[in-house]
Formats: sequence, structure tokens, C-alpha cells
Amino acid sequence: MSTSINVLFVCLGNICRSPTAQGIFQSMVDSHPSAHSIYVDSAGTGDWHIGAPPDSRAVSAAKQRGCDISGLRARQVTRQDFDQFDYILAMDAQNLLDLRAICPGNFKGTLCRFLDFADMQADVPDPYFGGSEGFEHVFDLCQSASRGLLAHISRHHV
Repeated sequence: MSTSINVLFVCLGNICRSPTAQGIFQSMVDSHPSAHSIYVDSAGTGDWHIGAPPDSRAVSAAKQRGCDISGLRARQVTRQDFDQFDYILAMDAQNLLDLRAICPGNFKGTLCRFLDFADMQADVPDPYFGGSEGFEHVFDLCQSASRGLLAHISRHHV
């Protein structure tokens, strides 16, 4: 059963974790047979960085692994995202709570933490106030969860 699936990754400012997840998942989708039917985006619950590129440390960590996220720009999540996206995936419990607070009652998609798709009941830690090793760790976590998410979508949608 082939259908269009829309995936949104959400963190606080949309400059570290969610653009990293978007870039990793997009690169996996691009090499998948159903690439044409999966749309990927990211957003933040906060508005501090709207229009800004990803943090340079996130760009560097991704580039070292062959993933270019430098062209992405931060945006804030909106209620309309719940109409467009089938999967809205929060990087941590607080962002999940913030998303649930604006989620309309008729949302029929999946709203959960991203690491649920890596069989981890955990948050993707925010690396913003740390060093580059935190961004490497975020990349590893997002890569693992992206594999699980793509396998889930392949089993259930395409």
C-alpha cells in the first residue's frame, strides 16, 4: 500500500537535533525505493532561531559523516503541521509535552519521542551548551532512530 508519508522532527530551537535528524533521515530516504513518497522536514517549539541555519557544530558533525544539513533553515512548529504530517517526532519529553499542548484533538498521526523508533525510552540530549562530542552523540542516536523509523514506515505504509 503506497501512500505519501510526511515526517516532522521537532526540537527546541531547530538548529541542533531536529535538523540533524532531518538530514540523516532524508539521506536514508533518498536511497530508499520509496523515496518519492516520503517527505521530511524539521521545526522547533521555540521561535529564537527562525530563519537561522543549523548550529555550526551540528553542520560539522553531519558533514564528517557525509550528510549536508547546511542549507536547512529553522522554523517554528505550527498547529497546521498537525494537518500535514503523519509523524511528528519530538527529540525529548519536554518538546513532546509542548507539542501535545498545541495538538488538535483530531490529529490522527503519530506523536512520540524520536528515540522510540530505536527502542529507547530516552531523550535525544540537547548538545547546544556542550562541546562537539555532544553533536557526535546526537548524530549516532538520530542515525539509529532513523533506521528504525524507515523500517517502520516501510512495513506499515509503503
